Amino acid sequence: MANIKQQVKRIRKNEEARRRNKAVKSRIKTAIRRYREAVEAGDGEQATTRQREAARLLDKAVSKGVIHKNQAANKKSRMAHRAERFTVDAKAGKTPA
Repeated sequence: MANIKQQVKRIRKNEEARRRNKAVKSRIKTAIRRYREAVEAGDGEQATTRQREAARLLDKAVSKGVIHKNQAANKKSRMAHRAERFTVDAKAGKTPA
């Protein structure tokens, strides 16, 4: 344990931030998983809603400094790619792989 008062406070604040960041990241992962499950189930309307929800959480995490903006952009791009594959496969009568 640190002897310096300011360092003790810094340790405490870092732990609070770590817990908060972990909770936000967990919500993001859950939202992306729910989106992926909706796509795999073939529910287009639900998938669109889940994609919007996940993108919103990603943008909030970026604005709060939890994740980098490029990481959020990459995750949103992958979701959009999966959604596009889903719609193309649905029109062709295939199930997405």
